Amino acid sequence: MNSLKAKCFQSKVAKNAYSRGFTLLELLVVMVIIGLLVGYVGPKYFAQVGKSEVKVAKAQIESLTKALDMYRLDVGHYPAADLGLQALVVKPSSEARWAGPYLSKGVPLDPWGTPYQYRIPGAAGDEYDLITYGKDAKAGGVGEDADLSNH
Repeated sequence: MNSLKAKCFQSKVAKNAYSRGFTLLELLVVMVIIGLLVGYVGPKYFAQVGKSEVKVAKAQIESLTKALDMYRLDVGHYPAADLGLQALVVKPSSEARWAGPYLSKGVPLDPWGTPYQYRIPGAAGDEYDLITYGKDAKAGGVGEDADLSNH
């Protein structure tokens, strides 16, 4: 009988030892480890987000360039400055040979929420310029703030 009481007592002691939870020191150690991981991984993650926005802008410029080229093949010239990129989506009343829409979802904004700049004729003797000014939305800059164009 004594051995049965001893087993019950040991069982209660073991149960109480496991149900106590974490100490404040254990929680602080875990919080410090999580903080160190976030401090190390966070900046690397957000640097990748900036790089991906630049890649998206380059892909959108390439897509808009192809749509402008298709427009030119159908109509015979690029859209006039007053029509802009909307001529790729909405038929201009003056264009009988328009066979669009040339973009399936409308004219996109750049990854930073700014409209692409369309200029005809282009600044350097090109037929047109398609430009985004980057994250800062100002001419010039480096990194994410750098201007991107179809040239």
